[in-house]
Amino acid sequence: MRVLSPARTVVDLARTLPFEEAVVVGDAAMREYRLGTTDLLEFLDYWPRRPGAAKARRAIMFMDARSESPGESRSRVRMHVAGLPAPKLQHVVTDTQSNFLARVDFALPELGIIGEFDGRAKYGRLLRPGTTPAQAVYEEKLREDALRAQNLQVLRWTWPDLHPFTPTRWRNAITRATR
Repeated sequence: MRVLSPARTVVDLARTLPFEEAVVVGDAAMREYRLGTTDLLEFLDYWPRRPGAAKARRAIMFMDARSESPGESRSRVRMHVAGLPAPKLQHVVTDTQSNFLARVDFALPELGIIGEFDGRAKYGRLLRPGTTPAQAVYEEKLREDALRAQNLQVLRWTWPDLHPFTPTRWRNAITRATR
């Protein structure tokens, strides 16, 4: 039985959780319940003096329904903490004739960098029906080749790459990719 609205729950959690955790929850709730930043801020404004309101406002302003997984949300927060430019999310890449090549998790077009967070589920329970893990890996290889043919550097990371987090490591990865 739902006791609180999704918006109320996100706002309350954003007031009390650490920033990264609040963003992960908020991104998922925005996607699942089709909440917008305005919806959450309006709810927050009902109780502007509650403890943690400023903290919640900061997290809400960072939340984005386009982050499609906790790994993508956490990656976005870490990019921000590392002082990297804000990436474009779920960015569509086309070739020179405007043919669709891919939709990527993160793009830094000004740097010629594509970023992809990969969890194991992508090659397991999230496979299209009838697709084997080997087929998925091969298709991913062809997709990545097509992106590189557009002079884009493709950076990939997984859960272990998020721990331990060091801003320098993320900045160095971007620097190496832009050489």
